[in-house]
Amino acid sequence: MDISEEYQDLFREIVGLINAFCERYLNEDYRRLSEEMAEDICFAELPSERARPASWASGIVHALGWVNFLQDPGQSPHMTSAQVAEGFGVSQGTMMAKSRIIRDELDIIPVDPDWCIPTMLVKNPLVWTLDVGGFLMDVRYAPREIQEEVYRQGLIPFVPADVRRAEPEPDAGTKILKFPSAQNETSQQKSAQKPKDEGPSLFE
Repeated sequence: MDISEEYQDLFREIVGLINAFCERYLNEDYRRLSEEMAEDICFAELPSERARPASWASGIVHALGWVNFLQDPGQSPHMTSAQVAEGFGVSQGTMMAKSRIIRDELDIIPVDPDWCIPTMLVKNPLVWTLDVGGFLMDVRYAPREIQEEVYRQGLIPFVPADVRRAEPEPDAGTKILKFPSAQNETSQQKSAQKPKDEGPSLFE
């Protein structure tokens, strides 16, 4: 993807902020997807020329967190939207406004398969529910030979039987991030609907 020359510096600034944030608070999966999203919005020339890089960087991480239920304490790592904004040194309102613009521009939906981190992807019914012989089937529970065939056809990203067999036992020492000024926020409602989100969610 070729980003126009006038957006190259902004792209590098945004990615630099995201890399530092993800290295400190999140992980490589969030860093990689955040960089891809930064590339997409700069290619679309979404940020204005006077954009503050931290605002867009925080909006990107917020948008990915919205997709992947980052605020759910059962996830590792997990952060509230207030913590994400604080980590980038921006207001929560600014971050959420940028996140909304990004999600609208890229047509991102809750649990969007294109923006799921790998640990969420394997749990995402939008990825695994396929029409097999006129019936909807969750191929995660299909015989291995069916999984291999639909994978060969490029309909699923990997053979789920391999992942399920390789999954380790849950770790009691789940990493939880704490910020001094963290605020309690409402749990996000999961949705498997394809239309865009219409109202408040976990991060809003």
